[in-house]
Amino acid sequence: MMVKNPEIFSLVKGASEGNTKLNSFDNALLNAGVGDTNLVRMSSIIPPNCELVDEIILPKGALIPIAYAAISSENPGETISAAIGVGLPENPGEPGLIMEFEDIRPLSYVEEVVRQMVVDGYKFRNRKYREILTLGIEHKVEKTASVFAAAVLWYK
Repeated sequence: MMVKNPEIFSLVKGASEGNTKLNSFDNALLNAGVGDTNLVRMSSIIPPNCELVDEIILPKGALIPIAYAAISSENPGETISAAIGVGLPENPGEPGLIMEFEDIRPLSYVEEVVRQMVVDGYKFRNRKYREILTLGIEHKVEKTASVFAAAVLWYK
């Protein structure tokens, strides 16, 4: 059986508190709009000619191809951040890159790192990008918290 390449992608983010790390992660997924799906974590390639869209309505319970950054913490007062970076290829017939990064540092640092990861990924592949998109989220932990940033891939 051959698997069809996704045709569209969207960037999402979420943050939340919860009674446990798993609950806070689940709540962050809900906040990002992907909490009622089964996430299939993939490596970081956007198929050629894949189109960026603002929002994807996902079927509940579906297996969703996704690349994501996430971090949880139980340290009140700690800052946690997650970001996704997407490099759109100069040639739309080539694949794009997705990079993910999370840390216990401010979002500005995490986005800077993920952007450089995209630049490096293109350099190592000896290809050019036309644009780099980033989306991230930062949260100051109250009790138990998670942050989540992702590239969701899907079908038209």
